[in-house]
Order: sequence, then C-alpha cells, then structure tokens
Amino acid sequence: MTAHSHHNTGQPIRFCPLCATPVEYKQLFGEERPVCPSCGWTYFEDPKVAVAVLAEKDGQILLTQRSNPPYQGLWTLPAGFVNAHEAPERAAERECLEETGLIVRVTNILDILSGREHSRGADIFIAYQAQILGGELQAGDDASRAAFFPRNALPPLAFETTRKILFPERKSNPGK
Repeated sequence: MTAHSHHNTGQPIRFCPLCATPVEYKQLFGEERPVCPSCGWTYFEDPKVAVAVLAEKDGQILLTQRSNPPYQGLWTLPAGFVNAHEAPERAAERECLEETGLIVRVTNILDILSGREHSRGADIFIAYQAQILGGELQAGDDASRAAFFPRNALPPLAFETTRKILFPERKSNPGK
C-alpha cells in the first residue's frame, strides 16, 4: 500500500473506523478513496468550515491577535471552526465570545469565501455582521489580545479573508 494522505491532516487513513479492517485505496467517484474491503465503508473527506464576525463599536472594528501559528501575532476578525451539528451563526457568536468576552448576535451574512489559505485552514469561510449585546472585552481561547481599531488604522492582518471582508471593494478575484 502506498502512503495516501488525508487532505486535512496529512495523515493517511489506514483503518476502517467501523470494523478496524485495514483499508484499501480504490478509484471511486472521481477520486482515489480509502475503502474497507470487509464492510464497504468509504471515506469522503468533509470540508472544513470557518466563521467570523465583523462587530463594530463607535466606528471601530473588533479584532483579535492570534496567539498560535500560523500568523501568530497578527490580527484577524474573531473567528473559528464550525462544529459538527452546529449552526454557522451560533458558531460565529460562540467563537466571538470565546475569543473576546463579548456577547454578539449575528444580524447579517456578509460574504462566503472559499480557498484554503494554509494547511490547517478552512475550505469555506462565512463572514457575518454582528451586533454587540454585552460582555466584557477580554481576550481568551486562542487570542492573545482583543481590541477595537479604526478602519483606517488597522494592525497587521493575518488572513486574506479578513482583508476581503474589511475591504470588499478591493476584491480582485470574486469567488476565490
């Protein structure tokens, strides 16, 4: 068997999660996939989905400073991954609370972007506008700082998706 990689982690799928039989790789549905020769289970990789919120106060934008690689020390919108069986809007509100201490309510969808920016990143990125309802500004989870910045004086930004949300007029490749 050749070393086949799981796209998200770079780790090969070696055993069936249902019956623990070593998988075989077969060409199915236009792609080489791990298949269990015993029970027939076939692995289909799900896309990673991330969400972010654009929340403003007194004309300033809420941003968080990343405490982990990649782009450690750079700033981004409060964001994170959607859990299985979680509504994306609730995930955005949860991530904002975890990273900033602020309670927000999603009010509008701003954009849906695609294209993984780094190996552990999202395939689909959903950005929401959100209204701040309460809480106390305090960095948490994987954010080392949380602060408000005027749009014309932003700190160094980590992701292209953040730039596309903050400056939609600069989008050079719609849909990317």
